Amino acid sequence: MFFQDQGNLMLIIPVSYFGTKLHRPIMIGVGCMFMGIGCFIISLPHFLMGRYDYETTISPTSNLSSNSFLCVENRSLTLKPMQDPAECVEEIKSLMWIYVLVGNIIRGIGETPIMPLGISYIEDFAKSENSPLYIGILKTGMTIATIIGIILGSFCTNTYVDIESVNTDVLTISPNDTRWVGAWWIGYLVCAAANILTSIPFFFFPKTLPKEGFQDNVDGTENAKGEKHREKAKEENQGITKDFFSLMKSLSCNQIYMLFLLISVLQLSAFFNMTNLGPKYLEQQYGKSSADAIFLMGLHMLPSICLGYLIGGLIMKKFKITVKYATYMAFWLSLSQYLLFLFNYVITCDNFPVAGLTTSYEGVQYPQYWENNVLDGCNTRCNCLTNTWDPVCGDNGLAYMSACLAGCEKSVGTGVNMVFQNCRCIQSSVNSSAVLGLCNKGPDCDNMLKYFLIMFAVEAFVFSLSSIPGYMVLLRCIKSEEKSLGVGLHAFCIRIFAGIPSPIYFGALLDRTCLHWGALKCGEKAACRMYDINSLRHLYLGLCAVLRGSSFLPAFFILKLMRKFQIPEDMDCSETELAEMKLIDKESECTDVHKGPKVKSDDELKTQL
Repeated sequence: MFFQDQGNLMLIIPVSYFGTKLHRPIMIGVGCMFMGIGCFIISLPHFLMGRYDYETTISPTSNLSSNSFLCVENRSLTLKPMQDPAECVEEIKSLMWIYVLVGNIIRGIGETPIMPLGISYIEDFAKSENSPLYIGILKTGMTIATIIGIILGSFCTNTYVDIESVNTDVLTISPNDTRWVGAWWIGYLVCAAANILTSIPFFFFPKTLPKEGFQDNVDGTENAKGEKHREKAKEENQGITKDFFSLMKSLSCNQIYMLFLLISVLQLSAFFNMTNLGPKYLEQQYGKSSADAIFLMGLHMLPSICLGYLIGGLIMKKFKITVKYATYMAFWLSLSQYLLFLFNYVITCDNFPVAGLTTSYEGVQYPQYWENNVLDGCNTRCNCLTNTWDPVCGDNGLAYMSACLAGCEKSVGTGVNMVFQNCRCIQSSVNSSAVLGLCNKGPDCDNMLKYFLIMFAVEAFVFSLSSIPGYMVLLRCIKSEEKSLGVGLHAFCIRIFAGIPSPIYFGALLDRTCLHWGALKCGEKAACRMYDINSLRHLYLGLCAVLRGSSFLPAFFILKLMRKFQIPEDMDCSETELAEMKLIDKESECTDVHKGPKVKSDDELKTQL
């Protein structure tokens, strides 16, 4: 994601500006082709590197002579052969990341023209009252595509990464395990094909479309207007860079536009953190697998977003809501969604019960966690490795970091069906056995998950319902010739101030809540295997609440600016058009009185003002 943003940032400002002077549909088509090529390059490391070797001490079969993963007294801790230093150096110096870097940069470059040029293409040729509906349909289509991506991602996550070369029956991990890696490369190959196929229709779109609402008007005035428009376009192409800095200055001096940029950065920083780390939150908080977490979030969030976009666009079109009232609508809907979001603090579960990490070996939950609690009297003579992560669930409902730390002396079965027996630390009335994996959190936590997902769906609906009027404020507060550059600059600021830094600082903060880190075969620190979910919840929800809450301060200033605005009554044109003119240019004042029955067009109004 970081490298994709870098590729996007390199070109988004020049593409947004120069794109309006060129053939926008063709540029969008070329962008789609670049995205397809980038996706294909990203998938190459899977075919060029070796198999995934996950962290484990358990042999895939139980009939091997090695029993290093079981409790054996009076043995040396140097059971596992040392990794060849040459292999470690080769692994560390692997250049496979270059493919991911180059592919993401190409993807970012390809993504650059799609939003700014697509939005401006719709805005330039649609009636102002229809534009919100069209943009709502566009965003709904994007959301439907995301739903398809979620389904594909869930399938890929449930499929083992080396499915084509590994017998999955002997694997000792399942999709519920944090060490599981799904077949990520399948998704990129599918996206590569989809992007290239999608690019083809754009090459057949015309450079310009007739302005909606004027197709049937063929009088001399419209012909003159069309000729004037063509002459203006020719002048723009002759001086293609002449007005770039003047447009940038105009945008930077537009108070409403700059305040909207600040709101977008704050709101989307929280939104990116919520969506990107949402599956991890569901994994740790509610005990779901990565695939299930992705699928559940997509299933409850994306249809609600689709519905919100469509209803928001229809409301704007049906009631012909002006920019002033669209601002109030977006503000109060966003504030309502923020208040609903705060209820997520009380929808929580307890930590996974893991002996030595979150609870004692007697099952008493720890108020604080200390590494020296990993060992207990029942396993001190087993000479177990304390930094491994091969969790097993005992029949007493308590999980252990490994079968050795559970005091298990025997194992039967193979793969994920392996059962450990004669476990000294498991005090139960049954047979003191354990199975691979963490223990389930129980029906109470499943109910909490249902409440969380219902709230999540409602919040997503209200958020998307406020997005369309909010986006129309952005489009209506800038001049027609500034729209493409304004949308591009908006996307640029979101990328550089929200998309790039938020995962870095958010991930660094969440790492502070980790209870147990995994280890690679050469000794480097791997991903976090277990979080303190109470601290995780406070950071995950709290930081999002702070970011979103602070965005209401600049929103309040926008409301004050709107309140000072009065619509003149001596102009015979629509309230929406007058509002746009007033917000576009604060320096100009409406002093001319339009007389006569003829209603002037948008371009003529702008010329008069």
